[in-house]
Amino acid sequence: MRLLLLLGVAQAGCAGVAPPAPTPQGHAQVYLDRGQALIARGEMAAAVSALREALRREPDLIQARTSLGLALYGLGDLDAAVEELRATLRRQPDALTARLTLAAALVAKQDWAAARVELEHVLSVQPDLGQAHYSLGVVRYARGDLDGAIEEFRRVLAGDPHHQDARYNLALMLRLAQRDAEATPEFLVAAQAGHARAQYFTGTAYAAGLGVERDLTTAIAWWFLAAEQGVTQADEALAQLRQVALGRGRRAAADRATVEQAFRDYRAALWRDFPGLAANGDDTVGGALLRKGRVREAVPVLIREASALSDPAERLLERLYEQGVEGLLPAHDARILGYFDRAAAEGLRSPVR
Repeated sequence: MRLLLLLGVAQAGCAGVAPPAPTPQGHAQVYLDRGQALIARGEMAAAVSALREALRREPDLIQARTSLGLALYGLGDLDAAVEELRATLRRQPDALTARLTLAAALVAKQDWAAARVELEHVLSVQPDLGQAHYSLGVVRYARGDLDGAIEEFRRVLAGDPHHQDARYNLALMLRLAQRDAEATPEFLVAAQAGHARAQYFTGTAYAAGLGVERDLTTAIAWWFLAAEQGVTQADEALAQLRQVALGRGRRAAADRATVEQAFRDYRAALWRDFPGLAANGDDTVGGALLRKGRVREAVPVLIREASALSDPAERLLERLYEQGVEGLLPAHDARILGYFDRAAAEGLRSPVR
């Protein structure tokens, strides 16, 4: 019997003994890791459940409380987020991530005074933290302190010149302060980096000559880029110009001629984006792309050209919509139909069935 017992112990050592049961703290860490992974995936409701379970097992797990506050903030439950984050800071006042998240929740609640207190506390510990300066810029603007907001956004850019949201906000503050000569270059840098709202305001600056020489063709180019990113004001600005070009409204004949020329110059400038193309008597870049078999590129360019009042481009779009291109573009393409719908709504063409 003794031999059998010893043999059993030896076999257990070789085959692997079951690991000891996890401690409650170990279980809490598992739920914390799960909650943080769910936050990263944007599954905030599931993250809240996992993090509450982590705290049930280990109430003083600061990371879980901070992450729970972040998940609640992501869900839009701002009051609960603020409560959780303040509970975190009562336990650990130096938890800067929790304090920064609390400030963000307070900004979302538009509790500007409380948000400023938290942000200034963070910056007293970490003076170069760009995220805190950015949020403080939002707070100072909301409280009517334009100069203070400008100062904060400049501090963000001093540490991160590629922070285009900060650059756009800086430009907007400068515009509101009527400092157009400073605002437009900032809008332009953000626009060149692809910031949609900055592209719209850059177009507006060129259209009105705000801090830059007036250039309606350049304005049109920036408005097209912004409109393609969903900025409705850019669409509206282009629609208004088309109405002027068509002689509708009370604008003078000189204005009509100026706008018509600006659209022609815009269409001509599109050729520069495709240096390998030859016009071959065709006044549409999209048509030249079609001849090269570059249908995927041709459709959006033709829509731009037709939107800039090119009749040949519109005729090509009609053909593409009705017939497609075998193997490359099916008939009744949704993008082309979208253009026809917009054109019909503006009164530029008869509605297409």
